[in-house]
Amino acid sequence: MSAPAPSPLAIVDAEPLPRQEEVLTEAALAFVAELHRRFTPRRDELLARRAERRAEIARTSTLDFLPETAAIRADDSWRVAACPPALQDRRVEITGPTDRKMTINALNSGAKIWLADFEDASAPTWENVVLGQINLADAYTRNIDFTDSKSGKSYALKADDELATVVMRPRGWHLNERHLQVDGEPVPGAFVDFGLYFFHNAQRLLDLGKGPYFYLPKTESHLEARLWNDVFV
Repeated sequence: MSAPAPSPLAIVDAEPLPRQEEVLTEAALAFVAELHRRFTPRRDELLARRAERRAEIARTSTLDFLPETAAIRADDSWRVAACPPALQDRRVEITGPTDRKMTINALNSGAKIWLADFEDASAPTWENVVLGQINLADAYTRNIDFTDSKSGKSYALKADDELATVVMRPRGWHLNERHLQVDGEPVPGAFVDFGLYFFHNAQRLLDLGKGPYFYLPKTESHLEARLWNDVFV
């Protein structure tokens, strides 16, 4: 008997959560599965290179720039691309997890930027991963409110022009998401966080005159940055 064909979708291995069907759609899970199959082998190779680089630095005690980038460093006219208007005023930024109350308070805070953190500020429970995605999607459709069960205080969003711009922080390359698997392997948390967020919100954010902005944590080399670039394009 031949082996069954692999599922085109990322497979959820967790107890159901409220409203998970809104973010864990077949199309979104297929998108995450494609990210995993195309890019996880490179991710794994780059993680292995980290250990090699640490050993090399320990052995030689030297750090230096790449010879092939010497021309860029010598060219005073070289500039990175301009950042979009929504990110040009960075005078006040805050960061925090993406639970419902925090999402509302962060957007209402008066800060220019909110770093919506799926990494260090969030315990990587499956509930936090899924509900955080739901909360951000609800915020962009202005379908979000919260009532504190202890105090009875209610929270809602201010007018659009008063809200902070969101910069989403997915997990670093080294973290896997054991509750989402492709071909029997856990999907890197970076692809889960980025994939679900980008799939559901990118067009909506563009329609709002902003965009899907990302803070990419714990990137240790130009090759790891290049991998993110290839994911984006």
